[in-house]
Amino acid sequence: MSTSRRQPGPGRPREASLYPAVKQFLVQRGYDPKGEVGHCDVVATSPAEPGRLIIVEMKRSLTLDLLLQATDRLPCADELWIAVPATRKGRDRDRRAHKLCRRLGIGLIAITPAGRIEILAEPTPYHPRPNTRRRAALLREHEARGGDPSPGGTGGVPVMTAYRQEALACAARLRRGPLPTRALVDITPRATVILYRNVYGWFDRPARGVYALTETGHAALDMFASRDATAAPTPPGIDATDTDL
Repeated sequence: MSTSRRQPGPGRPREASLYPAVKQFLVQRGYDPKGEVGHCDVVATSPAEPGRLIIVEMKRSLTLDLLLQATDRLPCADELWIAVPATRKGRDRDRRAHKLCRRLGIGLIAITPAGRIEILAEPTPYHPRPNTRRRAALLREHEARGGDPSPGGTGGVPVMTAYRQEALACAARLRRGPLPTRALVDITPRATVILYRNVYGWFDRPARGVYALTETGHAALDMFASRDATAAPTPPGIDATDTDL
């Protein structure tokens, strides 16, 4: 699920405009970032350290709401950053804010209009009580999602979750006509569940064990055609009950 974000004020860049610089920053550190994962702006993992989870939250300015949002993410992250546009005299320049971020265990980066990253505070090794369930859900969704189809900070459009990718892959297979369930299980282990639950209203069952594509499903394929959505992953141990994180 994705919520709409308020429009930026005059002179303020959109949150999504920060994403390319944030992604490059994480890639340069050896991480694999993806946008809009489980209501987090950016989630990254470390190929060199399996299971390590990095979260970045982006906002148009350094506010109390951003710090509160970041502290909510801390229990399921090994490394947490907040990213804001760089200013000359804004809160991101306040040394007290840098000190607060360090005490909370949160890294702070400012991004210049040219896309240059300024590290204002490194995340410290502070660890609150872990949220293992949410952490596992974020790691599972990151692993299951094919590519990086939803840029971090994007609002007002459906987030391309792994479940939606797999549903679209099933829809693409059915585009030419009805098929039995067994003809789709090679796409994803949870094809049967996706077809039966029909969360998005894309599938019809003209006969027992046979599924067809609805007009809504045809429209969805056209809408998501440019978002690299139908490259469905097939990871082991995926939870068929997670339609969205």
